[in-house]
Amino acid sequence: MDIALSDADFDEVEVRFTQFHYNYTPFFQNRTKSVAKNAKDYLHGQLFTQQQMNMVQYCREVPDSEYEAMQHFISSSPWEDRELLKQLQNDVCHLLVDNPSDGALILDESGIPKQGKMSVGVDRQYCGRLGKVDNCQVGVYLGYSNPYHASLVDYRLYLPESWILDSDRRRKCGVPKEIEFQTKAQLGLEMIRTFKASGFEFGWVCMDCHYGEQPWLLKTLTNSDICYMADIPCDTRIFPHCPQTEIPKRKGHRGRLPTQERLAEGETSSVEVRAFAKTLTESDWTQLSLRETERGWLCANFAAFRVWHSVDNLPFQEVWLVLRRPLGENGTIRFAFSNAPSDTPLTRLAMMQCRRYWVERALEDAKGEAGLDQYQVRGWTGWHHHMTMTLLAMLFLLQLTIQFRDRVPLLTLQDAREILEKFLPRKSYSPKEFTELLKQKHQARLSARRSHAKKQKLYDTKT
Repeated sequence: MDIALSDADFDEVEVRFTQFHYNYTPFFQNRTKSVAKNAKDYLHGQLFTQQQMNMVQYCREVPDSEYEAMQHFISSSPWEDRELLKQLQNDVCHLLVDNPSDGALILDESGIPKQGKMSVGVDRQYCGRLGKVDNCQVGVYLGYSNPYHASLVDYRLYLPESWILDSDRRRKCGVPKEIEFQTKAQLGLEMIRTFKASGFEFGWVCMDCHYGEQPWLLKTLTNSDICYMADIPCDTRIFPHCPQTEIPKRKGHRGRLPTQERLAEGETSSVEVRAFAKTLTESDWTQLSLRETERGWLCANFAAFRVWHSVDNLPFQEVWLVLRRPLGENGTIRFAFSNAPSDTPLTRLAMMQCRRYWVERALEDAKGEAGLDQYQVRGWTGWHHHMTMTLLAMLFLLQLTIQFRDRVPLLTLQDAREILEKFLPRKSYSPKEFTELLKQKHQARLSARRSHAKKQKLYDTKT
């Protein structure tokens, strides 16, 4: 296969990177000074460093960078990330989607394992990366995608109630006083509303079971004229047909009048979606091609029915029930609800249901290619600044991938990052500078040994 990249393309890599950074320079200006140079160094480090993505390593690789300046930029510099994110969202929308009806917002969360108790938001909670409850921070993320790519466009740090009530830890980590407890679903809804209020268009919202099993969220999205495709657990209950309901008459002449609605006499109770699936025949399923993968086309069987979502054994909302079954006899069926119009074709529903894959891919890429889960900050400001820079780094990689795709059809984000590693400038050292680098490294190692010795002594004293 021919690769049509020229020497000029590689020579322009640094120019493209400089121009990308320049477009966001105004957002790194505060009242007294600009920290745009530190932003460029940090972004350079994220895109350049292959292993141990942290500021110490960034400073070893990025020319003219300083650790203290970079640390201040991330942890405490007062540059505002919200306006920058609005510009990033605008750039992502224009890059990925020509027709807004093909653009999807995708909600997901990701746990980042952490030690100790003082990193902002850290607590014993479920961590998907570990597959269990453990000490971690949890971020809720919003992605935007077309059928082939996705980019993260917003985030929220989930603060458990233990953090909301702990004024001392909040103060030490710089959590703003106005921050109150919000569930992950509430944080997700806030991001969706903010995105929509900024004037950016999208066709629908995808979400996993955590969000799909919360009726209030689905109802709120419907009332806000936002189309959704939400995965649901297999024990979610439905009515295949809308039942009659009534408020029963009072028996006798004493007591309060009944006010609670219930199913009318003779109506059948709701059923679980997995039980409903067992009633389907092969003629109810349609095989569809989902997307092209490295192993060929990914195909699955789909079925869709208009049903009524059951809450407390009452009809709650008429929705599409979308079922997806892998090819073969033993595949696990996945279920989803959608409030898409009643005349939506099955092919459209299947395409909508499959789009959630891309946010999972975007999160994994952000961790592997830009160090989303590797940072040296504990506070509120540092966490948010790092996430913003990670979203910027991934956008630049995506831009580079799409710009070169016509000449290198199989180019991936990983390939684009390797190009940057080879053609962005690398820091060089004089003998004196390298000796100083070794000195810093050994001082850090000695400090770590003293810290471990101090902890061991404390442990011995307690035992």
